[in-house]
Amino acid sequence: MKETGESANALIPRGRMAPHSLHGILMDRTSLADSPLGHRAPGSEHYDPTLLFAIERARARDSLDLPQATHGADIWNAYELSWLDKKGKPVVAMGRFTVPMDSPKLVESKSLKLYLNSFNEESFEYADIVRQRIHTDLSRACGTSVHVEILSVRPAFELACAPLGGTCIDGQDDLSFEPVLAPRPDYLKTTQPAPFVQETLVSELLKSNCPVTGQPDWASVQIRYAGPRIDRAGLLRYIVSLRRHQEFHELCVEKIYGEILRRCAPGQLLVYARYTRRGGLDINPWRANYDPGEISQTRTLRQ
Repeated sequence: MKETGESANALIPRGRMAPHSLHGILMDRTSLADSPLGHRAPGSEHYDPTLLFAIERARARDSLDLPQATHGADIWNAYELSWLDKKGKPVVAMGRFTVPMDSPKLVESKSLKLYLNSFNEESFEYADIVRQRIHTDLSRACGTSVHVEILSVRPAFELACAPLGGTCIDGQDDLSFEPVLAPRPDYLKTTQPAPFVQETLVSELLKSNCPVTGQPDWASVQIRYAGPRIDRAGLLRYIVSLRRHQEFHELCVEKIYGEILRRCAPGQLLVYARYTRRGGLDINPWRANYDPGEISQTRTLRQ
């Protein structure tokens, strides 16, 4: 099917309801029980934005009761993006979607995968048409403008992998870790005395779990701050205490950010996590109380 600039309805086979007429219906179902996560979901053989499932951020944040960041975004990398060109030949690309942290809604990851798969057998004349479609659909689902990039496969795959920048705190081999069933923010503290420092700390040991499927989510986390020196042993123990915590990636980063800010009171704080890939997608949220400028997009080795 050729994409020439007609409306989205031109991509819908006869007998099927146009995407915009179904879109609002699906977006109103914000209970996780209605999402495709944890259920068999066949997807669609045709472009279908109704596959996107949005979740209210405010509802998820209500349980945190923690200081909120003023800056941040959720950066998604999509490694399995494909469509057909005007001659029917497959095109493969990588997508990067940046969702502002203050968007009213976020998109559930399995629904995003199903949505992107719906492009596989559709024909588009230009890659920018695909980019515009994804931008429109994700922005509508999230309730704010989502920045969308379509990256060519060859340059994208030549990007080097590297660990997050900073001092790794994982080599504290003299520490012991008691088993815990829930996060322990009481581990967080400043050193005594607590001189003012500016430093970037990194751990590769962050693990949490999907609240729906229980599957593990693995990540590298970077804590960049300026303020009283944070006790590294307590910080590492806190990160490890999240191993049984069940929460989405975005909320885990907001929890870490809020707990550090409340317990250690740095003047500046940035928390950035790069999660390992699942289903062709990785999610990389960051939260801060200042404008950090450009955020590194270098993939870690596990991504």
